[in-house]
Amino acid sequence: MYFSDVIGLHDVKQHLTGSVRRGLVPHARIFYGPEGVGKLPLAIAYARYLNCANRGDEDACGACPSCHKFDKLAHPDLHFVFPVVKSKVSDEYLPQWREFLSQNSYFNLNQWLAFIRAENAQGVIYAKESDEIIRKLNLKVYEAPYKIMIVWLPEKMHDACANKLLKMIEEPPENTVFLLVSEDRENVLQTIWSRCQPLHIRAIENNEIADALQQRYSLDHADAKSCAHIANGSFTKAIELITSSQETRYFFDLFVKMMRTSVSGNIKTIKETAAELAGIGREMQKSYLLYALRMFREYFVSNLREPAMLYLNEDERQFGERFSPYINERNIEAFSDEFSLAHRQIEQNGNAKIIFLDLCLKVTVLLRK
Repeated sequence: MYFSDVIGLHDVKQHLTGSVRRGLVPHARIFYGPEGVGKLPLAIAYARYLNCANRGDEDACGACPSCHKFDKLAHPDLHFVFPVVKSKVSDEYLPQWREFLSQNSYFNLNQWLAFIRAENAQGVIYAKESDEIIRKLNLKVYEAPYKIMIVWLPEKMHDACANKLLKMIEEPPENTVFLLVSEDRENVLQTIWSRCQPLHIRAIENNEIADALQQRYSLDHADAKSCAHIANGSFTKAIELITSSQETRYFFDLFVKMMRTSVSGNIKTIKETAAELAGIGREMQKSYLLYALRMFREYFVSNLREPAMLYLNEDERQFGERFSPYINERNIEAFSDEFSLAHRQIEQNGNAKIIFLDLCLKVTVLLRK
């Protein structure tokens, strides 16, 4: 990945390349911002630029030995850490990681876990990963100016792993650079955060997403513009929209089912819906709850009759024509509180059957306010 592969963010790219040319390379950076804006491809492009033998003003050369090795993500001085399952370490999934990155530069955790067939397991950076990181970074630089460790989603790092790395991040070996990529800064251990130089990566401009969709997916101008508006700054979301993501469709169908059974008040169907939600796996459950929170926001806003403020696809919009009157100022805060609480309880490994049955029953009451 090169800076030219990263959509938009021209000011951030200029800041990164300019700091390298001036010799200002912090030993630890954390790229943080919303999902789908290009933080990981940006970090990889920055790592490539750092180790390129013939850097240009705006990008790596693409022709030196270092760049050729970066093309395959197989540079001996480039290391990755990312969430895995089954109490393993990242290196055990490295072939799949390289294959996945070669096919996708914009993606989310659920897509990565689906690729490695994690099923119901949650992605975690396990405690024993810290020993691997320390071992690798205590080795001398092999052939490049910098030894680089990219940590994707440090918020998924087990506390024991994070605590063991504090000294290494604060005082790394010579010519070692940590690049952390976070989508949830609130859950990054504060002692880790305080040892890194933060770099906020903002949402991508709608016109930049639209241009990329036209160039990469041959969408016409009108479709690209509409898709970019709904994506709301996330290129990952835009890709899901144009590829008719099965996950997004599944979440929409679940949401419709949950709302309809709750409106009906039929206890049997409510229990069946709660049981279905309890069986889809924790990462999917968390994503569904976040999707539902977004839907409540959209349907509440739709009552204001301001189309420019809505981010709905056609199916969501059509369902909202009849459903949005149920979401009003009397229940919107309670919906937000209850679904946020369920999300926290799922994260804390609560009993999913109890959580979703309780949530469905509360939805039944709230929809009648």
